[in-house]
Amino acid sequence: MIRPAVLVTGGATRIGAAIVRRFAEAGWHVVIHYRASGIAAEALAATLPSAETIAFDLADDEAAVSAVTRLAARLPDWRCLVNSASVFDYDGVTELDPATNRAAMQINALAPARLAQAFIADAVSPAMRCVIHVTDMKIENTNPDFFSYTMSKHALAATIGMLAKGNQDKGIRVYGLAPGAVLASHDQREEETEISHRLNLLQRKTGADEIADAALLLSSGALESGQSLFIDSGQHLLDQPRDVIWLAREQAQSPGPGASA
Repeated sequence: MIRPAVLVTGGATRIGAAIVRRFAEAGWHVVIHYRASGIAAEALAATLPSAETIAFDLADDEAAVSAVTRLAARLPDWRCLVNSASVFDYDGVTELDPATNRAAMQINALAPARLAQAFIADAVSPAMRCVIHVTDMKIENTNPDFFSYTMSKHALAATIGMLAKGNQDKGIRVYGLAPGAVLASHDQREEETEISHRLNLLQRKTGADEIADAALLLSSGALESGQSLFIDSGQHLLDQPRDVIWLAREQAQSPGPGASA
């Protein structure tokens, strides 16, 4: 193995897959994590010059940490961990759903924090190593929707600075990568993204390729450890009262200028 290695959790589909492809194009060996998307993971790996797949369930963080420890024992140049996998289920601000909250906090916050700790402790590389937590622009532009999901992303974001400061003497960088609305999600129809994903300062759709490019940039150690990049066309600088899914639907249902009453 002469290539630097990266593990991308949730790397079989969506933004995770875009990140996998970008690292592969740059010459990395990519380890594609999945839980239930084994077919997609294997199909993606087959298209790449150097790739493998690994299965574990982030709901079982002990098993996930064990998988990372075993992986570290056989990768001689494991430089980067990208914690991209997450769950995105709805509950509202007036009534937190306990089951939704436990799953979100486990998979979106606890498991990636523990994976980061295991990677820092066990992975080896002659070069700089880095952890990239994929958070969400909601950590700055908070709204009442997806209450438990947003809580979990705030918890994950809080670990970035702590891990950076706690490992500053080990040649480790720890970063956050905060996307805005990029792909259709929840119960959103694909055509609705044409409205909702332009509700940002630049009034443009942010591409998954932009998130992937940012992840590759961070892996180079170009920024001081502990920093976060927001790749959202300025969405995090707004103060939106609801998630863009509902803002777009309200906008679509409102009569335009000159419409008859």
